[in-house]
Amino acid sequence: MWLKLFFLLLYFLVLFVLARFFEAVVWYETGIFATQLVDPVTLSFKKLKTILECRGLGYSGLAEKRDVRELVEKSGDLMQGELYSAIKNEEQQVQSDSSTSFSGEMHFYELVEDTKDGIWLVQVIAQDRDALLSKANWGKMVQKVSQFGIRTGTFNCSSDPRYCRKRGWMKSTLIMSVPQTYSSKGKVMLKEYAGRRIEAEHIFKWMTAHVASRIKTLRQPEQLAEEWRPSQSHPIKMFLFARLATPPAFFSALSVKFTGRIEFIFVDVRHWGNASSLQEVGVDQMPSYILKMPEGIYRYGNSTGEFISLAAMDTFLRSVQPEVNDLFVLSLVMVNLLAWMDLFITQGATVKRFVVLISTLGTYNSLLLTSWLPVLALLQLPYLEAFYACSLKLLRYADTTCLASWVRADWTFYSSHPALFLSTYLAHGLLIDYFERKRRCSNEEQSPNNLEWLCSLWDWYSSLLVHPMASLQPHPDQSDWDEDPHFLLERLAFPDLWLHPLVPIDYIKALPTWRFQTSQVFQTEVDGARGGDMDMDTRTMDITGLAEGRTEPTLDTIEHQQTRPLTQTQTYPSDSEREETSVSESCDSCGSAGEEPCRKREELRPDWSQWPADMLHCTECVVCLETFEVDFLLMGLPCGHAFHQQCIVVWLAGGRHCCPVCRWPPYKKKPVEQEEQ
Repeated sequence: MWLKLFFLLLYFLVLFVLARFFEAVVWYETGIFATQLVDPVTLSFKKLKTILECRGLGYSGLAEKRDVRELVEKSGDLMQGELYSAIKNEEQQVQSDSSTSFSGEMHFYELVEDTKDGIWLVQVIAQDRDALLSKANWGKMVQKVSQFGIRTGTFNCSSDPRYCRKRGWMKSTLIMSVPQTYSSKGKVMLKEYAGRRIEAEHIFKWMTAHVASRIKTLRQPEQLAEEWRPSQSHPIKMFLFARLATPPAFFSALSVKFTGRIEFIFVDVRHWGNASSLQEVGVDQMPSYILKMPEGIYRYGNSTGEFISLAAMDTFLRSVQPEVNDLFVLSLVMVNLLAWMDLFITQGATVKRFVVLISTLGTYNSLLLTSWLPVLALLQLPYLEAFYACSLKLLRYADTTCLASWVRADWTFYSSHPALFLSTYLAHGLLIDYFERKRRCSNEEQSPNNLEWLCSLWDWYSSLLVHPMASLQPHPDQSDWDEDPHFLLERLAFPDLWLHPLVPIDYIKALPTWRFQTSQVFQTEVDGARGGDMDMDTRTMDITGLAEGRTEPTLDTIEHQQTRPLTQTQTYPSDSEREETSVSESCDSCGSAGEEPCRKREELRPDWSQWPADMLHCTECVVCLETFEVDFLLMGLPCGHAFHQQCIVVWLAGGRHCCPVCRWPPYKKKPVEQEEQ
């Protein structure tokens, strides 16, 4: 868990550095920054018109470039980032109709009338009548209003004529749904278009006029002084000081989105002769977007990424005054990004990676949903309002810093370029997989292939079906099962566990493993007849005994040879080597008269120095009854007995959690007293 969290934080740091790198590349290529101001005089009429459409400002008749430029200047400063985003959005506009087609009354009610914080524009097509807007004009209308978060749809009365008669829709028309009150989750009202000119510009003006009527408009300095005072009902207010007749459409759309959370106020200063009232509140330029909070005043537009657009201001306001739904979506994204790290951290078969990923996704999302239920219940308690207000206060302090503005700008950038976000996440995951594989290769950990892992998964699943209580058993690390009262109660409740004690097999990974090695030992053999009744007498001496000057075997040597195991791994020489070794030099000790010359013979014995200190010496695996061969992997149990690794793993994984020799449980360490005995 902590490893995945570390990798996720590292990924966010990579995104931050990558965004700064892109800014440096753009500055090197063009010599401009995203926060650099643009003079509207240098722009063409087409670009100025694109900026006006993105901000939601309209003009009547055939406007000249001078009129369009003045509207842009009056609505706010223009930055290079906003200009780039506006041109990019215009190029990526989809020409096809993406509006919703309603199937009946219930569908219309769920999406339109039950939407408390959104705006809908619905084209109603009367029965046996033509639509008010043609398909081409309706597509242009959809593209124009969709950039302000206004959803569109088409209701054909032929699908539900009874509901159309109930509503009085006897002719084709346009319906707009707007929240009726200023409180959150209030009722909505439906307004019908009654204009005579069926053009996109006139319909858009009709919509913006109705939405702007929900914004409180101040035209006198006395009204500003009254609204500037702190209010308990609306502690956070967003002011727009401008010389405009109506506020921009994006500002009006934000007032609908943040209904009940932030109060939007438009201050028309066109006819204000005295500017002293503006200087008292800290307004020194026009236009100005000022956010008034209990903690102080924040001027929007002076930091990185704070453009005069719907997306940029929406991100800023959501961070300042988040809703519970915003926090839930953010936590859902973070948890799923954290869970997907398992796909790269997990090593082994491909099937294993995806099975672990699906399991992690299900576990993390289930925990997230269950943890949010008590949080929602606690938020309803009245005595936690002080804690909630204090948390929002700390959040607003953090959101007004320069670092927070960079994070918001990066969020807007990567959300508008999802392919870049996914590609960087994939590249980061592949790097994690590479280094994790290198680390495991250095530790000589062998991963099973797809078939082996599926077989082990099937064994675990079948054992879980037969003995479902096995998954509830804790891992017995140091405690004795017979002395554990909790496990004793579980055994009494489920008597089948007395006969089939099932434990997790994770302890097998902690058992010691090593390779069987041998060392070379030289021996001497003396041929000849001794005594009248014996045909041959063989004397065996260790080369260490010859070095010390012993010419005859001692009692200790004879006893050691008698008690030495008969099964030892030996490497037999070939026929040519045997002939060469048969002819050897005579030992000095055997050069006396009456004795046959001795021969030197090379023998391989186990190298006990490679074994763990607490392992008993043996040369045979009692599971397969075969002797140990050189470089074979061995595995030892806590009782001290050693076996082939493959043999003992199959033995333990089959449910036989005991030593094949002494029946000691392999998941428990043997006490010191029993080891000494």
